[in-house]
Amino acid sequence: MRETDLSACVRLALDEYFKDLDGEPPHAVYDMLIHCVEKPLLESIMRRTGGNQSKAAEILGLNRNTLRKKLKQHGIQ
Repeated sequence: MRETDLSACVRLALDEYFKDLDGEPPHAVYDMLIHCVEKPLLESIMRRTGGNQSKAAEILGLNRNTLRKKLKQHGIQ
């Protein structure tokens, strides 16, 4: 399977993150990564759909209520 540009960027960013820790133990890496990726993803999709949550939820493959919860968590809309 060919690695996507996005996957490569995530891999490089994580390599840099661990390097910058300089021996300190990592903490909550999953939540940090999801938060960093999820917000721009949601913002992009909401722009593409003109703010239509039903269309955005369909594109994302999410339930509309789940989308609303995530938008609120990230302070979007």
